[in-house]
Amino acid sequence: MTLRLSTVILPYRRWHEGGRTTWQRAEQLGFHGAFTYDHLSWRSFRDGPWFGAVPTLTAAAAVTDRLRLGTLVTSPNFRHPVTLAKELISLDDISGGRITLGIGAGGTGYDATALGQEAWTPRERADRFGEFVPLLDRLLTEDAVSYEGDFYSAHEARNIPGCVQRPRLPFAVAATGPRGLRLAARYGQAWVTTGDPKLYENGTPEQSVQAIRRQAEKLAAACAEIGRDASAMDKILLTGFTPDRGRPLQSLEAFVDFAGRHQELGFTEIVIHWPIPDSDFAAEDKVFEQIAMEAPAQLG
Repeated sequence: MTLRLSTVILPYRRWHEGGRTTWQRAEQLGFHGAFTYDHLSWRSFRDGPWFGAVPTLTAAAAVTDRLRLGTLVTSPNFRHPVTLAKELISLDDISGGRITLGIGAGGTGYDATALGQEAWTPRERADRFGEFVPLLDRLLTEDAVSYEGDFYSAHEARNIPGCVQRPRLPFAVAATGPRGLRLAARYGQAWVTTGDPKLYENGTPEQSVQAIRRQAEKLAAACAEIGRDASAMDKILLTGFTPDRGRPLQSLEAFVDFAGRHQELGFTEIVIHWPIPDSDFAAEDKVFEQIAMEAPAQLG
């Protein structure tokens, strides 16, 4: 299966000071897709410029023609399915049907408390996610939705005319636990992983590959439970969070080796971060562009 190469462009640059040209350059380099984080702020970027995902993607849609666009990932931390659905339908329309929604349960970062609430426990995040995804699925596929749940409600929420992509825009569900993997199996057109976070500090690349293999096997089991063939589902690896860290972007050869090992696990798309100087995502622009232009052909 052909391996697609995509990128993540963090929304830290003003649109007219490099933001616009970065998204356009991603299309020129031939990336399959370009994503952005959907956070209010994030880690070391918290005290610097950081812009909203939906307006950024709207602007990116207006200055590109072929690039798929989306979030990696949106979460319930500060989103409500009713308002998110309206924004997604609008984005899908503006882009001409080029939006993929990367969606996950969220974490304990700054987003978790930005609205003044206590950070949710892992169980609370899973409970909310389990309600968020099915409701969002309905909102994006039905003209009018009413729903009363434990965490979310909708009262005759209208979403006409619906998505350009039918029956709705694709979900790429980020999950590693059993409940999240079941949601991915049922509602996801793709599955997303960043690897096993427990291995990031002290693990080895070989241990990481084995951990990701086990995750993929659990996804396959969740798909089998509902009679779905997991091999037909797209599988996306968001890089930068495995023990390899930035090494795959040090050379074309290093990247092809890294990507090839994960392609053998059934991954259909590898996502690399657009270089950001003096950050965890620092990389040489020349090497990055060489990878974008030459790696897909070598991976077949």
